[in-house]
Amino acid sequence: MSEETLDQREKRIEKLRELKERGIDPFPYSFTLTHTASEILAQSDKLQASEARVRLAGRIMSVRRHGKTTFAHLMDRTGRIQIYLRRDGLGEEAYSLFKLFDIGDILGVEGSTFQTKTGETTVDVDGFVLLAKALRPLPEKWHGLRDKELRLRRRYLDLIMNPESREVFLNRNKIIRSIRSVLDSKGFIEVETPILQPLYGGAFATPFKTHYKALDIDVYLRIADELYLKRLIVGGLERVYEFGKDFRNEGVDSFHNPEFLQLEAYQAYADYSDIMDLFEEMIGAAVLEVKGGTKLEYQGAEVDFKRPWARLSFFDGINKELGKDIRGMDLEDLAGICSRLGIDVPENARLGKLLDTIFGKVVQPKIVEPTFVVDYPKEISPLAKEKRGDADLVERFEPVICGVEIGNAFSELNNPLEQRLRFEEQQKMRREGSEEAQQLDEDFLMALEYGMPPTGGLGLGVDRLAMLICNTSSIRDVILFPQLRPQGGQ
Repeated sequence: MSEETLDQREKRIEKLRELKERGIDPFPYSFTLTHTASEILAQSDKLQASEARVRLAGRIMSVRRHGKTTFAHLMDRTGRIQIYLRRDGLGEEAYSLFKLFDIGDILGVEGSTFQTKTGETTVDVDGFVLLAKALRPLPEKWHGLRDKELRLRRRYLDLIMNPESREVFLNRNKIIRSIRSVLDSKGFIEVETPILQPLYGGAFATPFKTHYKALDIDVYLRIADELYLKRLIVGGLERVYEFGKDFRNEGVDSFHNPEFLQLEAYQAYADYSDIMDLFEEMIGAAVLEVKGGTKLEYQGAEVDFKRPWARLSFFDGINKELGKDIRGMDLEDLAGICSRLGIDVPENARLGKLLDTIFGKVVQPKIVEPTFVVDYPKEISPLAKEKRGDADLVERFEPVICGVEIGNAFSELNNPLEQRLRFEEQQKMRREGSEEAQQLDEDFLMALEYGMPPTGGLGLGVDRLAMLICNTSSIRDVILFPQLRPQGGQ
């Protein structure tokens, strides 16, 4: 804490003492509201005509004192509104109390509304209650809140000082509500599955590991919800979804946070074509809810979410960019292509991983309009069904927008014998040193042996979708409390 902040804090504590000496409780229990700031602004003419009284509460964001009168702005969850205090209207004692209040204090007021000469709707205060005394000053708008690190570490200050940040998180909530509404309307039910799992699966990722004392076993924070949700399909629930926190022990960058929100949804008697339709509808509804139409701008690019989205074959995309057909190439040939592209080839590299890396390097960054990348190599898709007519591929798609992959979806593999073979191949990869390879889950295989109907499933990265719709360049901007490196005193 700076010397200046310490000094201001001491002054505020002194005001706190004076308030208590004057019989004022600076931290009362409640305050009854009749209106929010936005409601008063929207109903201004009606409120003035009826001379109705209003009661609202908010944080003091500015104060202009003019001897016997004071103007201030309060901010609540809906916005700002001006208030007006007069010594003649409040009385000497009450008016003098306001001098003990500071910017940042939370205040409840009541009175009638009027319009100033400049046309600003204002509350003429004839009564007020201090609801919380702020002991620290708010950051100075043009310096303290330009500090990106401060905004992330003290998100509460960011939300107070930056209306655009608050809007991002309000829009994030709208996105989630709109997707939930689409799924609910189609007969999906929302469920919850375990976060602590004895085996992790459903994705290629390194997990976080912890110890369960009561059972004396090691467990993992889930990397995906998939295998548990498919158990519910086996159980006959048929259409299920979950907005779940998942955890992957990976690096942090503009598109990755180790703790993230993912939607997973599974629909019995559907395939990946049906899930493409569902995906278009969900995302279209979210864009419409926030933007009011099908178009938005993301980092300078205009994007139209009008249906249907484009389809691009995984291999067609690579072949077009490289000018050659790479299907059927061996590991050595692919490694050579990677070297020419500046891609590091690990010692235990596999064909599928190299193909996926090449796609991410030369194709994905060039995709702008909403596009379903379809039909991936089987090796990197152990939970997806073979593509009809091509046993080397699977029926899988990834939606890519402005170079950002926001999800993953399959025609789900429901043959337990084939699933076992795929898991066993993953175990071979684990023995070769791949910490991200899927584990063999005997309980899941047992569930499949009781019969899972044909199923289409999807995973959606909610944080990345929020980035696109809210036009932010970093995933940290759409997560209220992103993971940060520890810092002393913070």
